Amino acid sequence: MPEAVLAGLFGLLIGSFLNVCIHRWPQDLSVVKPRSACPACGQTIAWFDNIPLVSYALLRARCRHCRAPISWRYPLVEAVTGAAFFCSIAIFGPDLNGVKYCLFATLLIGLIFSDLETLLLPDEFTVGGFFAGLALAWFVPVPGTTFAMLARMAGFDLSPRAASLGEGLFGALIPAGGLWLMGWIFEKLRNKQGLGFGDVKMIAMIGVFLGIGSTLLTIVLASV
Repeated sequence: MPEAVLAGLFGLLIGSFLNVCIHRWPQDLSVVKPRSACPACGQTIAWFDNIPLVSYALLRARCRHCRAPISWRYPLVEAVTGAAFFCSIAIFGPDLNGVKYCLFATLLIGLIFSDLETLLLPDEFTVGGFFAGLALAWFVPVPGTTFAMLARMAGFDLSPRAASLGEGLFGALIPAGGLWLMGWIFEKLRNKQGLGFGDVKMIAMIGVFLGIGSTLLTIVLASV
């Protein structure tokens, strides 16, 4: 439990940085520089006005300099990310498996709020998340055994790491490819776009973390 609490506090800090990513990546801006500033007056935000949750409460949701309102999104992203880190470590343990799901939660939170504000799913979250999940698949087993079973049927006996990597790729490429195909067919039949390619990349990212079974369930639940 102490590890989960520490992870939750660290998640608050990650949530603060995630707010910068949500604001800047859809605009193709750097998250490194310049420093965070008030969108209304352009005044640079001091470090003591950037403490997760605390600063928002002390400033009463307004900029210290121009008194412009601060969006509710900032404390909400911080709180949700902190809670996600706490739950990930509490459920999966203070090891690489827990870290994997902390990262996965961070990617999903970033995508959700980017989509809510801009209807965009930045490649930094989807494509970057896909390659991060692929790298982690070598060290942390991806849920499911579909790929390993198919490999055995074909006469291949895979090592656990190779099976995990294959499960991640299988879970990414099959659902994402299916979505892309449905979108392509819809566009040919109706002469208009029915599915953005950002959604395809997002499903590929989810698949490499969760494997094919959970990813297909995700698509069904999201559709409902």
